[in-house]
Amino acid sequence: MTHHFVKSPIEWARAACDSIMSTYTPMELPPAERWHYHQGVFLCGMEMLWEAEQDERYDAYIQAYVDGLIDEHGNLYFARDELDAVQAGLLLFRLEKQTGHSKYRIAADKLRNLLNTLNLTSEGGYWHKDKYAFNMWLDGLYMAGVFSLKYANAYGDHDLRRTVLHQEKLMRKYMKNEETGLLCHAWDESREMPWANAETGCSPEFWGRSLGWYGLAVTQFLDELPEDEPGREELVNSLRDFVHALIRYQDPESGLWYQIVDKGDQSDNWLETSCTNLFVYTIAKAIRHGVVGQECVDAAVNGYEGLIRTLKFDEQERVILPLICIGTSAGDYENYVTRPTSENDLHGVGTFVMACVEVESLIRHST
Repeated sequence: MTHHFVKSPIEWARAACDSIMSTYTPMELPPAERWHYHQGVFLCGMEMLWEAEQDERYDAYIQAYVDGLIDEHGNLYFARDELDAVQAGLLLFRLEKQTGHSKYRIAADKLRNLLNTLNLTSEGGYWHKDKYAFNMWLDGLYMAGVFSLKYANAYGDHDLRRTVLHQEKLMRKYMKNEETGLLCHAWDESREMPWANAETGCSPEFWGRSLGWYGLAVTQFLDELPEDEPGREELVNSLRDFVHALIRYQDPESGLWYQIVDKGDQSDNWLETSCTNLFVYTIAKAIRHGVVGQECVDAAVNGYEGLIRTLKFDEQERVILPLICIGTSAGDYENYVTRPTSENDLHGVGTFVMACVEVESLIRHST
């Protein structure tokens, strides 16, 4: 079906969103009728598309999800012991500004106050979930960090900026591998987890999607931090090194990245789309921020083109994104490479839309 491959990146973003919209009502997005980051990631991608296109169908779909879970008094049910619960709160800020309805601010306040109740490492790092005592996971930097900065900017809670930068700095301090430039998926200060290195506390592998969440977070931090914010320059320098590290591990033939990023030579390792989406987004966004230069454009474009080559289509010509790792906890090599893959998991479709929107911007500004 060669006609599929003449779409622009923004048209692919639209096709992916429309495919999910034709499959699920907002409240049916899996897991159905829950305030959850799976839906939040997809709808954040949709919101980026709405910002680029101003198609009111997308605005209405996003608001229908949020309004289905938050009542007129700002009440909502959410998990109160994990960073993941915060991510869908990213949808609240625009809705409050757009509608003037106080319920969105009230709900945002509840999620912000969740951060005050989280357990902490000895240096003030958020535990990823209560059930993972003394664990910091890369995922958490995106799940709560971008929300925190948007909240700080919207409502003047500027102490949150220092907290967010502190979380990122702790991750680099304990989770970054200097040889590869990559960060391990998780770090256990207590060394009690079965995967924890007895000396460092680190998990043993560089899992693609966790690195993708980290890159997504840091690039979006730059959207929210003032130019003169203490620590911003350090963040920029760290992101520059991170982007170049990612590019070193891109598969040259497919343009994709592997489930375990640095072990593409292992026969049981496999190319994974959600991390590729996130890396493409991160690289393209870093170029737009001036963190890296035009020497990185090819990596972003090659990754994007590799993603398009993976796409499949159903009998109604709806887009199907394959090779998406399902939700995954930290673990050893076998844990990651034996994870099942799914099609059109919202982890994958949401980040695919993000990548497409950002590549569209990259192409426009590069020509």
